[in-house]
Amino acid sequence: MKKFIRVIVTLILVIIVAFSAYAVISGRIYLFEAVWYNFADIDDYKKFTNNPVVTGEPQPWDLSANYNKNPLPASLKKMLEDLETVAVLAIKNDSILYEFYWDGYSDSSLSGSFSMAKSITSLLIGAAIKEGKIQSLEEPAGDFLPEFRTGEKARVRIVDLLTMSSGSNWDESYANPFSVTTELYYGHDAYKTATGVGIIHPPGTLHYYKSGDTQLLGLILEKATGKSLSAYASEKLWQPLGAEHAALWSTDQVGGNEKAYCCFNSNARDFARLGQLMLDSGRWKGNEIIPMDYYLNSIKPCNIPDDSGLRCTYYGYQWWIIPSKPQIFYARGILGQYVIVIPSTKTVIVRLGKKRANERIDNAPAEVDALIRWGLLF
Repeated sequence: MKKFIRVIVTLILVIIVAFSAYAVISGRIYLFEAVWYNFADIDDYKKFTNNPVVTGEPQPWDLSANYNKNPLPASLKKMLEDLETVAVLAIKNDSILYEFYWDGYSDSSLSGSFSMAKSITSLLIGAAIKEGKIQSLEEPAGDFLPEFRTGEKARVRIVDLLTMSSGSNWDESYANPFSVTTELYYGHDAYKTATGVGIIHPPGTLHYYKSGDTQLLGLILEKATGKSLSAYASEKLWQPLGAEHAALWSTDQVGGNEKAYCCFNSNARDFARLGQLMLDSGRWKGNEIIPMDYYLNSIKPCNIPDDSGLRCTYYGYQWWIIPSKPQIFYARGILGQYVIVIPSTKTVIVRLGKKRANERIDNAPAEVDALIRWGLLF
């Protein structure tokens, strides 16, 4: 028995040494963090360095006359609790109709957005278009990123990145610690990781979800505006929208690049402002934040064939669309982070939590469908 234990211990030590040697020799130091943390969490901002997204003059939400008078339907409440929801909030007619928090979270608690940040990055592209920092979505990425000025990369346009149709070889794998997505999440050189892709399909011809495309949009924004994403988000979103609390945008290192595709950390009430902005066609209290044509294209299916060979009817400019209800659109994060916009009832619903359902309804997680059905009753 002792001999068996010695063999097992020796084997484990060999594996650890081999893994460590590979990580160091290959330059993939991020693997130590990936293995240590293992799974992503809504409080990951505590693991990373962050840049603040500062607010200006707060514009608190009004409370509806019916605030919290109608509880969640029992079946929806059970579903949300089974999925470890930490916040649900509904805005109707510019006022909070309902909100509830679990697990110690509150209306000011920070929680990670994960891929909802993609929709935020898209809004910033729209703001840069309005400001003239980006002249056209047809502009090639190479106008801003020298790594995209030659070869097949020179054919990639900003619009191709917005519609996830860059044609790159990005590996959108979350479980594989060796994937480029894991490297982007835990690594410390987002610029090198994002620009190091190759192009394997003609840009604009294949829709395939890739976090790397959004990271490239973030890098383009920094070049176009001369500002960090956090500073630009503060100027164009957080201050004009009257956010009540500063947000945090996680970076790859101190003074480095924000992770444009993920890792924007805020609370349910302030996340809801993004939905209200989109409900009001890219305007906040009548002031245009993004151009109308950009807004309309953001929530229109890109119709680029995906890997099934069918046209994509569920994605626009980094916003998800419900195929059977194309007027409804939403931002989505991997652990069930949602900002859902329902124009017919003038409703915005925010859900933050730790899990999402495996079941899909109309290309969306089951709880999105349930939240929409709830919102349509308002």
